[in-house]
Amino acid sequence: MATKKTNSARAPKLGIMKGDRVRVIRGNQRDTEGTVTRVLRDKQKVVVQGVNLRKKHTRPSPTNQEGGIISFEAPIHVSNVMLIDPTSGEPTRVKARVEKGGVTERISVKSGNPIPRPH
Repeated sequence: MATKKTNSARAPKLGIMKGDRVRVIRGNQRDTEGTVTRVLRDKQKVVVQGVNLRKKHTRPSPTNQEGGIISFEAPIHVSNVMLIDPTSGEPTRVKARVEKGGVTERISVKSGNPIPRPH
């Protein structure tokens, strides 16, 4: 009987969630803002709407009769983006604070205000 491999190291928490507004701080897309559409925790990457656009050439297939060039957003490393504080509109680092009852909330390091979870 084959045993299933388990990964003892869990993927790290990134502090950025789907739906957050972020600003790119490194690379060709620097100072571009967008909304996080996907979070890839195991690869420590995020996909940001309108950032890091790539083009893929596809052949005609039964599902895509015409083929052609498809544009899509490629993942960007989480260290290259900063969360935007909703109260000030400026990028900020994030720290976590555990409230009474075990509820964790994100806190803006710049302003000290809580950052609400995205919808």
